[in-house]
Amino acid sequence: MEITEFVETLRLDGGLLADAAEEAGPDARIPACPEWQMRDLVSHIGRVHRWATEFVTQGKDQPGSFPEAPDLPDGELVGWLREGHHQLVLALHSAPQDLAAWTFLPAPSPLAFWARRQAHETSVHRADAQQALGASLTPLPSAFAADGIDEILTGFHAGDRSKLRTDLPRSLRLRATDAPGAEWTVQLSDAPPRTTRTTEGPEAAKPVDCTIEGPAEELYLALWNRLPWDALKITGDEALPQLWRERGSI
Repeated sequence: MEITEFVETLRLDGGLLADAAEEAGPDARIPACPEWQMRDLVSHIGRVHRWATEFVTQGKDQPGSFPEAPDLPDGELVGWLREGHHQLVLALHSAPQDLAAWTFLPAPSPLAFWARRQAHETSVHRADAQQALGASLTPLPSAFAADGIDEILTGFHAGDRSKLRTDLPRSLRLRATDAPGAEWTVQLSDAPPRTTRTTEGPEAAKPVDCTIEGPAEELYLALWNRLPWDALKITGDEALPQLWRERGSI
């Protein structure tokens, strides 16, 4: 996906998130994060947006500290969220292509990293806000959802912090049925997971212990533990989806 596509998704989903938060109210519970109410979600994503904006506008080359929660009454939180979201979108639109800044996942460039990461962060939390409201989820483009699956598997769960470990080696294949080429094989062991794209060639023909497939959006949100796995087609060892439910949080 192009950087401009990520920024446009960020723009749209940030607005939808704020709309849902405003309608649901600050006391609404967040189903995927039972310890959170809407005010906590708004505070979190508003701080994330401001944190990201600093890297994009200042070219910071070190992680730095995360912003503190705003000292605002409930009635002002959504407006504060909208302001920070707007500033992030503007920053990404106007940033130079050769932006130099700190990142924490592989990416073609720092600008590509921040656009991608903030788009997915915002989309997942937009789903949180709409679920808290009891509203239907706004559909995500299959290409964007497939990219998000790739980020989870080859980014977050490729590092030492991943808790997806097994005593005995196991293998898991994930396939998005509505996105061309969106298939991954994950090798699980007592080390960090190792993921490869397996749409063709000898790797794709190798048997695996479990295959999970379904529309990209449903698979994406299930991997983020925002949707149940029931709607997905699971073939083989069902202990592996259960392992993800228990240890796949980020």
